[in-house]
Amino acid sequence: MNILVTGGCGRLGEAFVRALAERGDTVIAADVDDEEGADLASAFDGDRVTYRHCDVTDPEALDEVLADARTRHGAVDAVVHAAYPRTEAWGTPFEDLEADEVAENLRLQLGGAIMVSQRAVAHFREQGGGHLVHVGSIQGLAAPKFRHYEGTDMTSPLEYTAIKTGLLGVVRYLAKYLSGTGIRVNCISPGGIEDGQPEAFLERYRADCTSKGMLDPEDVTGALLFLLSDRSARINGQNLVVDDGWSL
Repeated sequence: MNILVTGGCGRLGEAFVRALAERGDTVIAADVDDEEGADLASAFDGDRVTYRHCDVTDPEALDEVLADARTRHGAVDAVVHAAYPRTEAWGTPFEDLEADEVAENLRLQLGGAIMVSQRAVAHFREQGGGHLVHVGSIQGLAAPKFRHYEGTDMTSPLEYTAIKTGLLGVVRYLAKYLSGTGIRVNCISPGGIEDGQPEAFLERYRADCTSKGMLDPEDVTGALLFLLSDRSARINGQNLVVDDGWSL
């Protein structure tokens, strides 16, 4: 398969790119981190992984990447939207939120996901089918467990819950809207990804899971490989949760 991964240099995005390439897929990693993108592409021989600079909140830029990929590879069979754009004020406590920052983060993430969907679907319609996979979060399923954050500088932004909850609606809407087109739309909702969080937080988080607690990016790749395979051909409009039981 030929697969475009937005945010291909991020923690989840890079894990997706590597897992797909190792399976034998041809992967286009779209991101704005040119140095990381070059390193990622050079880790694989030939054209197995290519990097394209792309701000995915710009629909025209994404159109260019999709058109280039189609020229090079004949088709783009799937788009995986793993980009995570946000402002410098991301993570501001609820009481201190500013209206313009809230609006901008909603535009970047939820609005961006809608526009990525629009451009991917337009491309898929032209070629007669395709598969769009969005990356959600357990925060789109349930409220944060605020006791996990006590005694730390961490928080779970309200905007993140709004964005990831809204994304599930986008996925369901599009799956039904695109009935009969050969286009599937699904979502993967990971639990928290370990990234140097305080030990107190990690311990509390782990206590609400069934084994590991916070995940490594590689823990999520199996769900993507399954969705981007013939075994999931009749799965559409669904949300695969990979959270070690956090949401139970």
